[in-house]
Amino acid sequence: MDILTIVFIAVALAMDAFAVAVTAGFQIQRLTARHIFRLSWHFGLFQALMPVIGWCSGRAVLSYIERYDHWAAFILLFWIGANMIRESFDTKDDKPLKDPTRGTRLVLLSVATSIDALAVGFSLAALKVSILLPVIIIGVVALCFTWIGLILGNRFLSSGRVGKKAELLGGTILILIGIRILHEHNVF
Repeated sequence: MDILTIVFIAVALAMDAFAVAVTAGFQIQRLTARHIFRLSWHFGLFQALMPVIGWCSGRAVLSYIERYDHWAAFILLFWIGANMIRESFDTKDDKPLKDPTRGTRLVLLSVATSIDALAVGFSLAALKVSILLPVIIIGVVALCFTWIGLILGNRFLSSGRVGKKAELLGGTILILIGIRILHEHNVF
C-alpha cells in the first residue's frame, strides 16, 4: 500500500476526531494549550492504538480469510464509510459537554472517535500491510486534525455544519479506498 493511500485513510479516520474537536472547541470558553494537548494527544494515541489491535486480531484469522481478504477489506471500509455518511445526515443535536478534555469524557471520546480505526487495522492485516508506518501516520494526522479542529471550533465556526461535512467527506474517502482495493485485486 502506498503512502498516499495511507494518508487518505488517516485523513478519513481523522474526520471523526476533527468533528468532535470542532464541537469541543466551540464548547470550551477559554481554550488553553493544556486543552489542546490533552485532546490532541489522546485522540492521536487512540487512533494509533486501535489499528494495532485490529491488525493483531486480523493476523490471527488471516489464514481463514486469505482468499477473500480484499472483499473483507472492502466490506469493512464500505461499512465504516457508509456509517460515517449516514451520521453526517443525522439532524439530532448532541448533548453539550462541560469539558471534553478531562476524565471519563476524554477517554470515552477517544475510544468513540477511534473505533473505526480498529476495523481499518483488521483490513490492513487482511491486505498484509506492515502496521508501523500506517500507525504513525494515522496517529499524527489525528493529532493534527484534532488540534486544528479545537482551534477552529473555538475561534471561528459553528460546530454542527463543519462536523457533519467532515464526516461526509471521511466516509466518502473510505468507500473510495475500498473500491480501489477491489480494483487492485482485479475484481472489476
